[in-house]
Parts: sequence; structure tokens; C-alpha cells
Amino acid sequence: MNKISAAITAVAGYVPDYILTNQELEKMVDTNDEWITSRTGIKERRILKGEGQGVSVMGIAAVNRLLEKRGIKADEIDLLICATVTGDMIFPATANIICDKVGATNAWSYDINAACSGFLYALATGSKFIEAGTHKKVVIVGADKMSAIIDYTDRQTCVIFGDGAGAVLLEPNEEGLGIQDSILKSDGSGCKHLHQKAGGSAYPPTMETVTAKQHFVYQEGQSVFKFAVVGMADVAEEIMKRNNLTGDDIAWLVPHQANKRIIDATAKRCGLPDEKVMLNIHRYGNTTSGTLPLCLWDYESQLKKGDNILLAAFGGGFTWGSIWIKWAY
Repeated sequence: MNKISAAITAVAGYVPDYILTNQELEKMVDTNDEWITSRTGIKERRILKGEGQGVSVMGIAAVNRLLEKRGIKADEIDLLICATVTGDMIFPATANIICDKVGATNAWSYDINAACSGFLYALATGSKFIEAGTHKKVVIVGADKMSAIIDYTDRQTCVIFGDGAGAVLLEPNEEGLGIQDSILKSDGSGCKHLHQKAGGSAYPPTMETVTAKQHFVYQEGQSVFKFAVVGMADVAEEIMKRNNLTGDDIAWLVPHQANKRIIDATAKRCGLPDEKVMLNIHRYGNTTSGTLPLCLWDYESQLKKGDNILLAAFGGGFTWGSIWIKWAY
């Protein structure tokens, strides 16, 4: 029997209808389109509006599209992992809510919190259940409603983030396709540079934490940028060297969509031209756990069976990593 690998057999995404443009942000904070575009590459981002509309709304939509595309029923799913930092509630897991709403009655499910690297962590974890032979259909969701934790009076952060969700289906493959290798890293000392201080057990919600705006994202932009440029590029290069891959071997780089300059630095280190780099940051901004699957969704029609695809991300925590995939369809 050939070795079993975990292959992506379908991908789907969802972004809200409401578009928050740079021009609209100019009316909200002291910024302008040129400043935002030159520093981030972002032109617009999607925002989920409406009372009681949590991140699960987007995850449910993405999973339903995924099931329809693959032509399978929800009760065929064995496991669903949701990568998110903006769960509907502290508990239960958003993954549990998604399973209930889509009808995945035979699946067990849980969330992974690794900020912008969450989808990578979830993908690597889910693949092991396929490789072990214990699961046949594993759904990985990357979704975040960053607008729920962004201070729209802080021009450093409000221009960056948007809302969105993507999902992939993992199934067994014996052709040597699918996930080939992964390198995942973390460094908790980065917490001081990028975090959401209040809302957890260390600083439970109080009038004081709300007044002090401690439930919003705090980011030291320059520090995070420096770590991200090095971390994301290093790990992408490391996985290529470990597997004797060159830029000529890679069909696509799928980088976390946080900042165009970080993306460019990673591509340069990997020896990849612009035409091999997936890019949609100008349309969606940074959707945190959603960026990688949304890229795959946007570029799916251009992917070919056997393509070498390199995923790379860097996020708060700090967390970062890279996964090498051979596309399976």
C-alpha cells in the first residue's frame, strides 16, 4: 500500500458584501489613500455588519460552499478545525457552532488560536489525522472578524484588517500529492508587540478595561514588521532548502496577506517573480486566519495538478511557519 498523504480536494471562501475603502477611512481617521497603499498595499477590505453576526457566519458560508463544490454531505465530515482569534464566544468553540449549523453531525471539532498563522497550524494538524488513516474527510476553516476587535480611531491598525473566511477539504491521497512538509514556529516573547490585552482570564472585562480600549488589537507596527519580514522569509527559504527546491520548482507562493512589503521580501528570498505570488491584500486587507485559504480560493482556477505550492505566514504570538503542498487537482 502506498503512503497516505493529506491532499486538498476542494477550496471555498466567503467575504462580506460591505466594502470599506481607503476613501471612507480618510473620513474616519487622519490618513489617506496614498499613505495606506504605499505602506500596506491595501485598497479596500470587507466588513461583516449586523447585530449578532459572529465569525461563524462567514465560516458556515465557506463550509457550505465547500460541500456543494465537492458534492458531499455535511455528515460525511469526520473532523472540522477552525483557526480563528475572533470566535463567536470564549466558549464553545466556533468550530462546534459551524458543525451544528452546516449539519456536520458526525464530526468532532475544535478551534486553533495562532493568530495569522492559525490556518497553517490547523492545516498541519488536520493532515495528521488523514495520514494516520483514522479520518477520511477533514475540513480546515480559517476565519476572522477582525472588525470586532479593531479601534477605528487608531490609524495604525484600522487600515490593515478586514473580515473573511476560507475553507479547504483534506482527503487521503496515494499519488504522492498533498501536504509534503511543514515547519511551524512560535516565540511567546513577541506578545508585548502584538496582542489583545483584555477579555481573557488575566484581564477579565470590566468598565476599566473597556474604557482603556484594552479589548482592541494593540500592535507596535515597526517591531512586528521587522520580525515578520525575517521570520516569514526565513521559514519559507528553510522549507525550500530542506526539500532541495528552487524558485524554478515552485509554481505559487501563498503568503499571508499582512503587508505588501513583507510579501515582496519573502518572494525575493525564495527567488520568485511577482507572477508566482498570490496577492489579494488590495481587495481584502489582512483577514488574519482567512488570508491563505482566501488566496487559494481566488487563484483556484490557475492551479494545476502537481503544482508545488508554498504557504507562508507570520502572526501575533509570535507564530510563523511554512507548508509545502503538491496540488492534487
